[in-house]
Amino acid sequence: MNDKTILIREPEEPAPAGQTVFDVIGGEARVRELVDRFYDLMDLDADLAELRAAHGPSLDQAREKLFWFLCGWMGGPDYYIRRFGHPRLRARHLPFSIGTKERDQWVVCMGRAMQQVGVEPALADKLLASFYNTADWMRNRPE
Repeated sequence: MNDKTILIREPEEPAPAGQTVFDVIGGEARVRELVDRFYDLMDLDADLAELRAAHGPSLDQAREKLFWFLCGWMGGPDYYIRRFGHPRLRARHLPFSIGTKERDQWVVCMGRAMQQVGVEPALADKLLASFYNTADWMRNRPE
């Protein structure tokens, strides 16, 4: 495991004592709401066109995988790991062309989704910082 893998597994600031980010955000129902809004925005917002195009014709599989991953990453059930093993995010994203535009659009889209579903702003800022680091790490094109 390298340092970047550790960064994506641990939120930047601990949740209140005894609570995970998963608990603070509102559990499975809220993670599902966030993921659904995230992918809905890809279809709705024209400024996310490159990001949407990178996902192919259907968002269904990506929607499920992100939900499973975020549940575990936020401290809830490890659905993704149970199905697929270690996330190996960079390796799993290598088949996709990811540059700065896709990275930035992913982060913008997630920021909008968090705002629209009512994630507390301070928590959203912390999560966005982690999401940006992860998205930047997954770039496989220089531009």
